[in-house]
Amino acid sequence: MKQVTINNSFITLIVLDYGAVIQKILVKDKNGKSTNVVVGYDYPSKYLTDEFYLGACVGRYAGRISNGGFEIDRDEFYIHSKNGVHLHGGKDNFSKKHWKIVEVNYKTDPYVKLQYKSKHLEEGYPGNLIATVTYKLINNALHIIHEATTDRSTVVNLTNHSYFRLDDEDYIDDYDLQLNCPEFLETTRQLLPTGATQTVRGTEYDFIKNRRIGSTRLDTPFVLDLSNEKVGELISHKTGISMEAYTNQPAVVIYTPEGFPAICFETQNYPDAPNQKHFPNSVLRPGEKYHNVAIFKFDLVH
Repeated sequence: MKQVTINNSFITLIVLDYGAVIQKILVKDKNGKSTNVVVGYDYPSKYLTDEFYLGACVGRYAGRISNGGFEIDRDEFYIHSKNGVHLHGGKDNFSKKHWKIVEVNYKTDPYVKLQYKSKHLEEGYPGNLIATVTYKLINNALHIIHEATTDRSTVVNLTNHSYFRLDDEDYIDDYDLQLNCPEFLETTRQLLPTGATQTVRGTEYDFIKNRRIGSTRLDTPFVLDLSNEKVGELISHKTGISMEAYTNQPAVVIYTPEGFPAICFETQNYPDAPNQKHFPNSVLRPGEKYHNVAIFKFDLVH
């Protein structure tokens, strides 16, 4: 397993080739102390048995897909499902693959670029897909660029699955959270979208205005305000670290696991878009390029 470290005067980033995992993001807190703002394992070998997708690139389709498959141009494709749900690309998804480190730049605006070639019908998905993820540091922001091409029509939805924790506390209840998300996707008990959207107004999902997370626990696909590329903001008053998230994607899944105190900002297309024709298009065709950008900007509040 290979490990790459890049840094600038604001951020140190440690990446693994296994799962294209972000192992650590180190930024300075209000006292100048270096703080790791993502949950991760100190020993890279631990990721081989990880079941939480810690820091990994998730694909070929992030989120949930219903019906055990999908149809493209009248051809049916069957994918691995458990209790009627296909999750995060299947049994041996992109988070469990060794990616190739294709380029590293240690100079101005340092970056590391990784590539994975997913063969036709891997996990049931059509097309030979070439996926790349580039982690780039520009000033106080981490840019995550997912790209992909295919030799036949397929569905693609990639995301990074980092669990953010801006301090060393055992809870995130005191964090302030703000989301530019006026709606969320209604889901079943299995967390599959019903196809309907609901307003966040008057619900526990309303973070339009900055407020404490409190006891709210989320595993929720939010619809982004497309007039604003800013997803939202997270603040720990203990460390004074704030994180703003931006994306070109139409949705974000906000996930606060029961198991440990952290929060995921999974910027992506809608879950189950391959089976919900009125959802944003998830089909990538030959000659097209999938381009998904997420930016996480770190700062201090006073």
